[in-house]
Formats: sequence, structure tokens, C-alpha cells
Amino acid sequence: MASGADAVGAMTAQLLDRPVDRATPAAPPRDPRWARPAFWGVLALSAFLYTWALGQNGYANTYYAAAVYSGTQSWKAFFFGALDSGSFITVDKPPLALWVMGLSARVFGFGTWSMLLPQALAGVAAVGLVHSAVRRALASPVAGLIAAAVMALTPITVAINRDNNPDTILVLLLVAAAWLCLEAIRTGRTRTLLAAAVLVGLAFNTKMLQAYLVVPAFAVAYLVAAPGTLLRRAGRLLAAGAALVAASAWWMAIVDLWPSDSRPYIGGSEDNTVWDLVIGYNGLGRIFGASGNGGGASFGGEAGATRLFNDTMAGQISWLIPFAVLALVVGLALVGRRPRTEPVRVSLLLWGGWLAIHFLVFSFSEGTFHPYYATAMAPAIAALTGIGGVLMWRAYRRSPAWRWALPLGVAVTGGWSFVVLSRTGDFVPWLPWVVLGLTAVAVPGLLAGAFGARRLAAVALVAGLLGGLAGPAAYAVTPLTSAVQGTNPTAGPAGNEARRQPPASGRSDGGRGPGGGQVSTGMIEYLKSHRSGTTWLVAVDSAQSASSIILSTGEAVIAMGGFTGSDPAMTVAKLEEYVSSGQLKYILIGSGDGPRNTDSSVTEWVKANGTLVDASDYGGTDSGGQALYQLG
Repeated sequence: MASGADAVGAMTAQLLDRPVDRATPAAPPRDPRWARPAFWGVLALSAFLYTWALGQNGYANTYYAAAVYSGTQSWKAFFFGALDSGSFITVDKPPLALWVMGLSARVFGFGTWSMLLPQALAGVAAVGLVHSAVRRALASPVAGLIAAAVMALTPITVAINRDNNPDTILVLLLVAAAWLCLEAIRTGRTRTLLAAAVLVGLAFNTKMLQAYLVVPAFAVAYLVAAPGTLLRRAGRLLAAGAALVAASAWWMAIVDLWPSDSRPYIGGSEDNTVWDLVIGYNGLGRIFGASGNGGGASFGGEAGATRLFNDTMAGQISWLIPFAVLALVVGLALVGRRPRTEPVRVSLLLWGGWLAIHFLVFSFSEGTFHPYYATAMAPAIAALTGIGGVLMWRAYRRSPAWRWALPLGVAVTGGWSFVVLSRTGDFVPWLPWVVLGLTAVAVPGLLAGAFGARRLAAVALVAGLLGGLAGPAAYAVTPLTSAVQGTNPTAGPAGNEARRQPPASGRSDGGRGPGGGQVSTGMIEYLKSHRSGTTWLVAVDSAQSASSIILSTGEAVIAMGGFTGSDPAMTVAKLEEYVSSGQLKYILIGSGDGPRNTDSSVTEWVKANGTLVDASDYGGTDSGGQALYQLG
């Protein structure tokens, strides 16, 4: 009687080696009975990873949480993506992701779960779409399941899907656009291509130019493989380009055409326009380090070809990059002579282009770079791993010339996983050796299996798969054990200390905790009791302080310098207007840890025209460089 391992090996070999039957060329794939339960199992796994103990994350990134809350208090703040309900200044991103969380908060009440659950569900949906795209491309449920599992277990993806940064919605929209682009290539339907372009445009309204990194890959895949003459393909792409521009620019056009004196200042811009934000701070500034982006490289390490493999980034995203690259090269070589419309060939072009462009941009960008940006690479890595892994297995079984590829991929993946895990010896110290042992079993088994030991080869493949996923899985579960570090979420041991810091209060009932970050409870109570019906409770230097006060009090607070504290949003003329009209009575000078507002004339005017509030009036002491002034 065959052993359990032999049975698993035989089943795996059969599944990987045989394409799924189709009733007719146009019929959908007929998956085996186990495929659907297995798929739902992977979705359940992703839902567990993204939602378990989600309430411990509080408000996560308080900057975006404050904007979500403000949007529940004012539809004007909601539309513009303002940090405060008085709509003084916007966050430094377009508001689509805030709209998703804000609508949930309006329906269920503002709190941790109403804000973060839509993010988690978006992550689960992205896993499902990656599975569908890969399964359809190769007519293989195994390829789809591998891709879905890799996507679900990518450590940085788990961390960001438990946070309220916009990247989760960005990834979902781009994966949905990729699915539609592949479908447009398969069917030749122009409306499907236009729908893909619209989704990329919506992604632009989530995180601006980062959404466009997929466009070259989509365009090349469509131009090469879509039905029709080259001229017709080019014409359809031009129509899609028009749809992309329209879907991208509508919010920007409305905001920039809106009278600037009746809308919030555009946070992150230098001239109060969304266009400047697109080109500067969120555009070329990210690439070249200009427009306030010069000091952020330390978040993900120095720019260069090895950035994604350094001590900070390797455990977040790099585990399967070597395998994905090998799978892409081998896969293109294997299908290179097939018809240009071959679904597998098209998928390799699209996902390979996606990975290559993101790798280059993320590796060499000189501006602000956070590790969680790399979650945008996860769909491509997952898809290439699923498609390429099955292609290499089939080639391994059928072509002596390609029997080296799969053992090499398993060896490189296991070896790199051992290196990454060994960098943090105190984190699951036995795991690197388990991975090395599984790899040591898998590679010789595959080499021996090339000479006829079919069951041995399949068992070796299972060992290689377990070894390749063990490292990412170990990192992926760490965000479940402690609160996310909202402004820079990461997974693995490097983020443990940051995640142990207590988050801002965020009860599911919409309640808000005491205090206000840098501002004492006594000062908060003083401001609330002396505000005299003003629009804003107080004005502070930067969004870090403002968001804490907004979330602790539920009141509107002015962040004069925006996220960095250096936006030229507040002017003397504007301040005088607010004071004379009774909209603002108090201003706190010197709050926050970031750069101070660059317009020193505002500070000078406040000191010359305001009255310094004695710290003893609110039970405090004159310390920390903070000074509260009463105006008017």
C-alpha cells in the first residue's frame, strides 16, 4: 500500500501535469471537486489574516483616520478629503480610499471596525481576483490556488490590509483592472478595455501617479496580443487612454476649478492645486527626492538595485521575487512560439511587465519610500509564481531540456528564504533550518524524479512549496499579535517593537479616548470650554498634532502646515479673516515634532496680536516649546 506521502505526491503530479478539461473551446473550465473548497479555504485564510484582532489597531494611521472621521461630520470635508471637518486643508492624497472607509463609517458609526473592515475585505477581494485571473490564463486550478496563497501570505500585504493607508484600495482596483485587461485581450471587446482604463483612473484617485505604473504593461500586452489588426489595436488603446484621462482627472479638475477661497488648501502642494500635488510631492518628488520627499529613503533603505533585498525590505516582499523572475523567463521561453493571443503568453507579458516596472521604480526612487508601497508588487509576484510554477513543472515532466529549471527555482527560493530568516536569529530560530531541510529534500528529489521517479518528484515538489511559503507565512502572522504601526506598517520581527506601542483609541462604538497626542487633557478641556462657538477648536503647526486632537475631541482642528508642517497653507491674511469672523480663537505655536510652518510671518503676527495663555490656566506647565495664544 502506498504511503500518505506517496498518495499526496501522486495526486499532485496528476493535477499539475494535466490541464483542466473543457467541454468546448468556449466553455468555462471544469474544475475538480476539491478546487472550489480549496479556493474558499484560501479566501478564509486571507480573511483570518486581515481581520483577526483587528480592533487592537485603534485608529491605525491617525492622519487618515482623522480625515475619515471629518468626512462623517461634513460632506464638504468628505468630498475634498479634508483632514478637519471645517475643511481647512486636505490630506496629501486624493480621497477615493477615504470615501470607501467614510461611507462605512457613516453607515455603521465611526470606529476601528467600520474604518478598517472595508480595507480587509478589499484585500480578500484582491486575493480572489488574482486567483481568477491566473486560473483562467492557464486553465489550472492549481496555478490559481498557488497564486492566491502567495498573495494572501505576502507579509507586507497582510500588514497594510490591516491598516487605513490607501494602498489596499489601490491594489484592489489595479488587480481588477488587470483582470479586465486580460479579458479584453481574450474577447476583443472594447468596452471591457475601457472598463479596465476606468478602474486605473479610479486608482489614480486613490494614490495618483503610482496607479499608472501598470499602464505600460497593460498597453504592451494589449498591443501585442489583442484580436484585430495592429491599427485597430492601437485605436482601441487610444480610446482607453481617453477613458483613463477622464476617470483620472475629473476630481482634480473639479477641485482646481473650485474657487480656492471656498475649499480647503490642497495638502502637500506648493501652490494650492491638485496638479502640483500630482507632479510634485506625489509625482516626480517621489522619484527624484524633491518637493519635500528628500528625507524619506530611510524608511525602506537606500535607493539601489538591492533595496528590496535589504534588511528592512527583504522580509516584507522579496521571498519569491527570484522564483517569479525565473518563472517569467522560463515561461516566456516555453510559450514564445505559441500564437500571440495565447492566454498564458499574454498573462506572462502583463504580470511580468507589472513586476519589472514596479521593481525599477521602487528600487531606485530617491524620494520618500515606505515598505508598504511594495504591496503593489504582490499581485505580479503571486501570478508569476502560480503560472510559472505550473509551466516549469509541466516542462520538467515533458522536456529533458528544461528539467533543470524547477529544481533551480526551488533551490534559489529555499536558499534565499534561509538567508532572510537567518538575519533575525531570535525570530523563530528553528525555522531557517526547517526551510533548509525541506529544500535539501526537494531539490535532490526533483533531480532524481527527472529520471522516472514520478511520485518522488511530486513529493519533493510539495516539500519545496512548503519550504518556499514557510518564511512568508511566519512573517505574515506577526501583525495579528499586536497593534499595527499605522504610519509605517510592517510585518515580521523588525516591526514588533513599533507594533507594541499603544495605538490611538478607536472603539467600535465610535467613542474617542482622552487626550490629544502632544496636547494635554487639561488644555483640551480649556479649549472646549472657552472656544465660544468657533468653527475650529484650535490651530496647530502640523497634521500629526491636529489629527490626534480631532480624534480625541471630535472637533475640527486646523493643521496650518499640513502633513509635514511645511505646507504654506496658512497666511496672515487668512488668519486675520478667521479671527475677525469668529471662526478661530486659539492657536498653538510650536506643537508637533515635524518641521515648523515655513511662513514665519504667521508666528510673528500671532505673538504680536495674540494673548499668551498662562499654562497654569489649563493645569499645565510651560514646557516642550508649546505656547497657546488667544486671538481676538
